[in-house]
Amino acid sequence: MATFAYNVAMHKLIPPPRNEQELLTRAHALAGMTLAQLAEQQHGEVPQNLQRAKGWLGQLIEQQLGADAGNQSQPDFVGLGVELKTLPVQPNGVPKESTYVCTVPLQQPFGENWSHSWLCRKLRRVLWLPIQADRRLPIAQRRIGMAILWSPSLQDDAILRQDWEDIMELISIGRIDAISARMGTYVQVRPKAANRRALTATTDADGHSVMTLPRGFYLRSRFTAQILHEYYAQL
Repeated sequence: MATFAYNVAMHKLIPPPRNEQELLTRAHALAGMTLAQLAEQQHGEVPQNLQRAKGWLGQLIEQQLGADAGNQSQPDFVGLGVELKTLPVQPNGVPKESTYVCTVPLQQPFGENWSHSWLCRKLRRVLWLPIQADRRLPIAQRRIGMAILWSPSLQDDAILRQDWEDIMELISIGRIDAISARMGTYVQVRPKAANRRALTATTDADGHSVMTLPRGFYLRSRFTAQILHEYYAQL
């Protein structure tokens, strides 16, 4: 049975897009719209502080576009295999921050390769949606930019793969302590936890089970800036 996103304003189910063109058409219709206008369509309120309302923006966009993954470990648009990523962009056109992709498997089974990794599957096809992130603008007045439907080039894939392999090699030998945010050309690893008490199990260099903070894979802002530059240069 197909799943649907629920639109509060329309009081009806929005079916997921049937193909990439339909998804892109929906996303392009948001270009130029303020977050207040989009929230109003859904009878929702704009939070005063996004730090205290984590996930609000992504959920707002997902609902409007008909994302159907919910809490499943699937790309946001399951039938299309497309992941949705909002991208806060500063006035100079550079993404404000690195972009979270997925959790790092700290109990990595031996033998998994890049093409079957969750990171690779999440990045095969991405709908990037730039959002103004000028601190001088109230959240309600920030506008949505032109959506980009993207897949990594062969060169991008090779660099992403090398970053992933370098990181996973350290995890496989119990050297998670050697992984820092400075590692990686496009991909970096950072702690991903609600607080310092949210620990998860991993294995140290001696093969002992130890507790550590969960980690997440993030794309560096210089890489997402490159994606934006390459797209807009073609217009």
